[in-house]
Amino acid sequence: MVIKTPKIDFAFKMCIFGDSGVGKSTLINRYITAKFDHNLKSTLGAAILMKFIETETMRIKLQIWDFAGEERFDALLPTYAQGSSAAIFMCDISNRDSITNIDKWLLKFNEGLNNQDPKFPLIIVGGKLDLEKHRSLNKKDIEAILTVRKEFDYLECSSKTGENVDLLFLTIIDKMLIYADIQKSIE
Repeated sequence: MVIKTPKIDFAFKMCIFGDSGVGKSTLINRYITAKFDHNLKSTLGAAILMKFIETETMRIKLQIWDFAGEERFDALLPTYAQGSSAAIFMCDISNRDSITNIDKWLLKFNEGLNNQDPKFPLIIVGGKLDLEKHRSLNKKDIEAILTVRKEFDYLECSSKTGENVDLLFLTIIDKMLIYADIQKSIE
């Protein structure tokens, strides 16, 4: 007789934010559908998408909040950030200016968090890796940011080719699971 151990259920909320046009919606779409849609429309306010992941030992419900990058929606980000388990700040490697607003975005995002714990998983993502030939965001720019923000990880990916998309989400899910385990042991 085989006794099955019940699976552990997790539910995580993750926000993705950054300037308009950096590829946030196409990244999420690629992750959820495994397809690239070049014709996605700009997000108005926020879009909430779901991904369900099941392993032998757990079921994960990942709620992904895709936050619009237009300035007129800035004031909404703190409210959308509430209850987040992780976040992705996204920039475009072919647009150096897309990373210059990182401090503004992080400040807005952190306003909505109850916990300013540096263990909170946040990954800076350089999107549009398929545009490597047009790179204007160089490695030194990234290294300078990571020198100041040591607690953040950095990863580059391409929604168009799919390169590193699954790796990105697996990495952030692993970090959320570790953080959830740390929180459980504290309680």
